[in-house]
Amino acid sequence: MKKTSTRLADGRELIYYDLGDDTVRDAVDRRPLDATVTTSEIRRDPLLGDSVAVASHRQGRTYHPPADECPLCPSAGERLSEIPDSSYDVVVFENRFPSLAGDSGRCEVVCFTSDHHTSFARLDERQARLVLDAWTDRTAELSHLPSVEQVFCFENRGAEIGVTLQHPHGQIYAYPFTTPRTSLMLRQVAAHKEATGGENLFDAVLERELDGERIVLTSEHWVAFVPYAAHWPYEVHLYPRRRVPDLLGLEEAGRAEFPRVYLELLRRFDRIFGEGEPPTPYIAAWHQAPFGGLEEFDGVTRDDFALHLELFTIRRTSGKLKFLAGSESGMNVFINDVPPERAAERLREVASS
Repeated sequence: MKKTSTRLADGRELIYYDLGDDTVRDAVDRRPLDATVTTSEIRRDPLLGDSVAVASHRQGRTYHPPADECPLCPSAGERLSEIPDSSYDVVVFENRFPSLAGDSGRCEVVCFTSDHHTSFARLDERQARLVLDAWTDRTAELSHLPSVEQVFCFENRGAEIGVTLQHPHGQIYAYPFTTPRTSLMLRQVAAHKEATGGENLFDAVLERELDGERIVLTSEHWVAFVPYAAHWPYEVHLYPRRRVPDLLGLEEAGRAEFPRVYLELLRRFDRIFGEGEPPTPYIAAWHQAPFGGLEEFDGVTRDDFALHLELFTIRRTSGKLKFLAGSESGMNVFINDVPPERAAERLREVASS
């Protein structure tokens, strides 16, 4: 992998990740852009104890442009985009309309490929590995920013999820705090560690699922399963067999095997609802240990956390979505219409030949 960092016309950082070590990236952003102005601020909810990012400047962000005006495609002639060069393998750049900025963190866009009309599931293993390397590199770099406490790499896929740009891409949020979801996990880890005399909760969960009816697929270094208390109709958790706190901790053998396993999972998701159905909308989310703020979780260290990816869809059956209505949105109590055991069975049934 070759990494080349440059700047866009408004000062934002852009990074090329190339498969070829001899690739030269010297294209200049020729757009007449003014400096980016953001209004992001973090407000803490005194009743719930969580935080909300208020970012009014995002109202003007790009919304469903036609394919020939996609800002994530390479620049071509006089059609200038966020990527100055005429081609790329993987690109990461600072979001022009970030939810988090400055002392409130940082938001980046990850373009998985220059091909506008493909998807992550259709990448080859070499390209998928390059994306993994980019996620890992950005996690390392962002962890050194003084305002950043947790790094979150994720992909939203599909209009049903709320995606406004159809080009295959994901995002990275670098939060200035430990997110509520991670805090809940860490509290459970601390309680379990104390109650069991030191047992790790993530290890216990993985051991419980191994060789059980909720397993979707396994490999030498990875395990994918539908969790016992899945929140979503089709939800898969992907764990490395060896517990590590973040992407930086993955050993080379696990990194090398990841593309094959992850691409198989994504392809199965696209087959859940049968032939002729539109691509399955999903969210793919990496959960990594925070880089600070662990003092409130008694006896818990970064090494107690387990890196894992959660992949889920809001589609519950053909042509029907799972909406977060009263119980979910009002009380955060999920009601799942698909038994996790049946979801796992279905995901095994649609294994590729």
